[in-house]
Amino acid sequence: MLLRSLCLTSALALTAGHAVADMNFNRIASFPVVKNMADGEDTKRETSPEIIAATADGMTLVYTDSPLGALGRIDITDPTNPKPLGNIALDGEPTSVGVVGDLALVGVNTSESYTAPSGVLQAINIADGTVVTSCDLGGQPDSVAIAPDHSFVSVAIENERDEDLGDGRTGQMPAGMLAMVDLKDGALDCETLSFVDMTGLAEVSPEDPEPEYVSINNLGETVVTLQENNHMVVVSKDGVILNHFSAGTVDLEGIDATDERGALIFTESQKGRLREPDAVTWIDDTHFATANEGDMDGGSRGWTIFSKDGTVVYENGTDFEKAIIQIGHYPDKRSDSKGVEPESVTFATFDGTPYVFVGAERASVVGVYDVTNPAAPVLKQLLPSGVGPEGYVAIPERNLLISANEKDLIEDNGARAHVMLFEYQDAPATYPHLTSEGADELIGWGAISGMVADKDGIVWAVNDSFYGFQPSIFKIDTNQTPAKIVDVIRVTRNGTPAQKLDLEGITLDGKGGFYVASEGRTERLIPHAIYHVAADGSIQNLKGEFGIPAELAAAEKRFGFEGVTKIGDTLWMAVQREWKDDPKNHVKLVSYDLNTKEWGAVHYPKAEPATGWVGLSEIVYHADWVYIVERDNQHDHRAVTKKIYRVPASEMVPAALGGPLPVVNKTLVRDLLPDLTSTGGYVLDKVEGLAIMEDGTAFFSTDNDGVDDHSGETIFVNIGNIEPAAN
Repeated sequence: MLLRSLCLTSALALTAGHAVADMNFNRIASFPVVKNMADGEDTKRETSPEIIAATADGMTLVYTDSPLGALGRIDITDPTNPKPLGNIALDGEPTSVGVVGDLALVGVNTSESYTAPSGVLQAINIADGTVVTSCDLGGQPDSVAIAPDHSFVSVAIENERDEDLGDGRTGQMPAGMLAMVDLKDGALDCETLSFVDMTGLAEVSPEDPEPEYVSINNLGETVVTLQENNHMVVVSKDGVILNHFSAGTVDLEGIDATDERGALIFTESQKGRLREPDAVTWIDDTHFATANEGDMDGGSRGWTIFSKDGTVVYENGTDFEKAIIQIGHYPDKRSDSKGVEPESVTFATFDGTPYVFVGAERASVVGVYDVTNPAAPVLKQLLPSGVGPEGYVAIPERNLLISANEKDLIEDNGARAHVMLFEYQDAPATYPHLTSEGADELIGWGAISGMVADKDGIVWAVNDSFYGFQPSIFKIDTNQTPAKIVDVIRVTRNGTPAQKLDLEGITLDGKGGFYVASEGRTERLIPHAIYHVAADGSIQNLKGEFGIPAELAAAEKRFGFEGVTKIGDTLWMAVQREWKDDPKNHVKLVSYDLNTKEWGAVHYPKAEPATGWVGLSEIVYHADWVYIVERDNQHDHRAVTKKIYRVPASEMVPAALGGPLPVVNKTLVRDLLPDLTSTGGYVLDKVEGLAIMEDGTAFFSTDNDGVDDHSGETIFVNIGNIEPAAN
């Protein structure tokens, strides 16, 4: 019998401001693994933590780094300040790791080709990197699991297929298998190495099983996922197959199944979707959980608890994905594939409560589920991870959960790969900062790029061109913690979603409507423009559109309007970066008089970039001051400029375009770097929203790029009163 939880109603405990503190996991540190490179190494090379383990004392982490062909080590004696211990070079590609005593047991892929796979299981001294033992596995290892009593090791020998051959299907020899080897006094005994044949079991490509992941319970039983074959196998400690069964299918309803349309529309379905589970973990000696990532023909966007007799005890369906949608982490570009892609899963008991931790690879989120009742798990939290969470290790004795996040975006000047540490605390949850949970409808959101404050604690925000076919204005109630998106207004023209908009700024028109700024990309036929939007979201044909004049267009570059504010009857827009006629490190604040229809500008002096570039991303008028957000395009430990400045409104006297412009004077108000790292994460590059309430209380937000090559994390922080102190 299939039992489902109602986790989107009573079970979704995402509210951070409980009256009574509850036990929660909160991130306390992030470690960029590039710091494990030795002095003089090329730090622009890709580096990626994937599978991670901890020493018995919980003071040292070890992780596989496939791109570098290394085993990385981190000192977490002080978990709030992890320190590099360097990399251990390996002769091959590490695929998985576990720890026994002072040894790391590492699966190493040494294959020269898909048709001639090879690999070894090595016992490596963690302290000095010496190889103590090496067992020839006769194939390409994937996952490694160590029996709880340290009596043996199971290794999934995947012998993965070449996806460029045979349309990427299974049925490519040689077949995979399960390897088992004994441990004697903590050492590998290669003489005991044995193999379990799994051919002929699955309905899908029975001749070519590809074992993906293994986990061992207290009875010494190994559960194996055959991901591409959509099959599960349970093996005794003696290597006997005890049971095997299909992982089955799920009917998915209320999903976004269409890619590349630039809109979040959750009205579609997929029937009979194969689970194709990736990671698996035992919950107890009877039940195990799978993360149903999918591969060739499946991926059910959720996770499942099975009994080892093959019974489905719990099916998550789309509940996990819907919870992720509400916190703005939904990866729209993966809609036609596998959505949030739950890839990893692990289990641990903290303070008497059993938890399953489910990692969504594409959403970069870790779901925390209380599995006291395996038939009715309760979603307690969603934790922000780095980009592409791949592996976890729990250290309950130290109240620590660690995630290894494999994606290194160095080629695109993005965030580096990180290991993140979370602590189980008697404290409110610190994430999410913003959610649509509790709204009358399922509201998907992301790429928040501009904000404006209204009365009664309401903030209005726009999304940018990532959702070009669904330009939206979100109503945010900041009186709640976390702040909540309670409604959404779709921006329309002639009754249909307005096209060719790149909304980067918003301000109130004083009559219940809005003015919004579109940054513009000429090569994409998106104009630099201001639009007057009614309260219902409609743009009144051309009457509501103000394109830039010829004097501006002549010097135009694609770095257009990144904010808009209103002073009296004049709109002021911040241009992100220099246009052709601007002096170095000076950008225009452009004015438009709503009465006279005249354009003008002043120059704003921005910071000299330490690396990359520096630009403006928001402009807000409040109490005789104009506030400017200035940021560089750098992430994590490389970031320098994420700051709020103010300019006297009295200096905002525009000069005519085409001639010399006056230069305004700026004063630093706040360096946002401490705010951006206050929740233990790395610095996000795009600080793009600023809203200032009537009493001077200010909120800033970050743009999560629609969760495309991004962690999906949105920072939405109350930084208190921003007004200058009285003399």
